[in-house]
Amino acid sequence: MLKVFSCMTLGAEVEIPPLLLYVGALIGFVVTNMILTHIIGPRKKTPVKDMPYESGMDPVGDARQPFDVKFYLVAILFLVFDVELLFLYPWAVSAYVDGEGGIPLELRSTVFGVMLVFMATLVIAYAYAWKKGVFKWR
Repeated sequence: MLKVFSCMTLGAEVEIPPLLLYVGALIGFVVTNMILTHIIGPRKKTPVKDMPYESGMDPVGDARQPFDVKFYLVAILFLVFDVELLFLYPWAVSAYVDGEGGIPLELRSTVFGVMLVFMATLVIAYAYAWKKGVFKWR
């Protein structure tokens, strides 16, 4: 008979052997796939396969030439608005739920005001980026 060990973590009981079994299965799966890739995978090297691949085009020039700042600005704007959704989604889900898991009635107007200030800050950032011409692709 398998003896089940358990430990208390933040008030939740976790059974250790099933967890170790799961971790062992995951590690075994990864190791098996890596070994099979090297055993079954193609081995024939050709000059075409050794060339760097750049979106289906032959590479021309040095790969270490500077990028235009526009690429970085668009990437940063994407991250800013992506993080915005990380903050807005939980609020939108729990804002007007009654009972467990929702925002208490006394705090709903305060939280709504905080979210309006947050969204206004993002609108200002968007307007500033628009004014600077970040969205104009030349």
